[in-house]
Amino acid sequence: MTFILRLPLRLLTLTYQSVFLALGQIWTNKLRALLTTLGIVIGVSSVVAVIAALSGLRKSVLSEFETLGTNKVFVMPARPDRGPLRNANFNQVRFEPELFDDMLLHTPSLDAFTRQTSFTRTVRYGEVTEENVEVTGIEPSWHKIENRSVTIGRPFGLIDVERANAVCLIDPKMQDKLRLPRDPTGQSILIGNRWFLIIGVVEPRVESSMFRGGGSEAEVFIPFTTAYQGGRGRLPLYVIAAAKAPNVAEEARAEIAFYLRNQRRLKPGEPDTFRIEFVDRFVQQFNQLAVMITMVATGIVGISLLVGGVGIMNIMLVSVSERTREIGLRKAIGARPAAILLQFLIEAMVLCFMGGLIGVLIGQGLVSLIASVPQMRLQDAFVPTWAVVQAHLGNGSN
Repeated sequence: MTFILRLPLRLLTLTYQSVFLALGQIWTNKLRALLTTLGIVIGVSSVVAVIAALSGLRKSVLSEFETLGTNKVFVMPARPDRGPLRNANFNQVRFEPELFDDMLLHTPSLDAFTRQTSFTRTVRYGEVTEENVEVTGIEPSWHKIENRSVTIGRPFGLIDVERANAVCLIDPKMQDKLRLPRDPTGQSILIGNRWFLIIGVVEPRVESSMFRGGGSEAEVFIPFTTAYQGGRGRLPLYVIAAAKAPNVAEEARAEIAFYLRNQRRLKPGEPDTFRIEFVDRFVQQFNQLAVMITMVATGIVGISLLVGGVGIMNIMLVSVSERTREIGLRKAIGARPAAILLQFLIEAMVLCFMGGLIGVLIGQGLVSLIASVPQMRLQDAFVPTWAVVQAHLGNGSN
């Protein structure tokens, strides 16, 4: 009974002594220890840096998608890839505005939608002229879908839409470029060859590095009916809708597809003459792709951990052959084989731990260096805890 109680204490004492002996051997053979742990250092730092960069890229891309809106659904006319309309001209598959008049009544998963069209025109105010300005025709629900309210003035009203009034909204960038007054409401600007009255200023678009050139373009908005009638029905019409929640975006897509097929009188088996995409679908696909890339990259970089582990095993075998006299002396004074084996095992573990610690520190330095380069757009790069654990587990398993 006494032996059983003393066993943990003896084991702890033996481990303590073995650690200090291992540190002494490492200090005595500093160059050999450095070369031995070099593979582990490179392996661990590579695993940490690669996973951190991928994690930062994933976070950055997902934040861009969230900025765009994960509950958004985009509906566009499209030629089918089979059937008699696969080579149809655009007029045969284009949308008409009245096609969507009753859509909200048949799509319970949708919260709102806006018909849109766009074109580029020259915009002039006084002596200032801006070329190739994107002019977008929108409906009042656009503000709710895009989460961009009017900060000065008022939004479009039902009368503006029904009468196709020549009124417009601008963003702050357009206001600055045209050198408009601080409150530009009541001023008139020339869009193409038609004068429009400014009734408000909308919130600026959230800066994005992935979508629409980082939000660098100035914007002008006019009522959808004004834009569509001005284009004499020749402008492309598309729809942006918002599902009630991101998790019902797939249901919203199915409901829109069912509604449009009925409206266009498509028979069962006939291909769709439209395309429906939702942002949450892209998020799910990107998450799956990111997981696969992380696994493959970790596996490839982890090979260096295996090489480092093999290097430590080889050095320990050489160390055993070099220290046969020490082993003989320890046996002569009563050391058991298990104690001698434990000493070499702990020495190998200390080498692995030191190499792993140095590798993590170097990996963190590489991550900080990556995050400081603006062109790489990896400001969100970080070292996840599981990456450190995985690197050390891969290190220890060797």
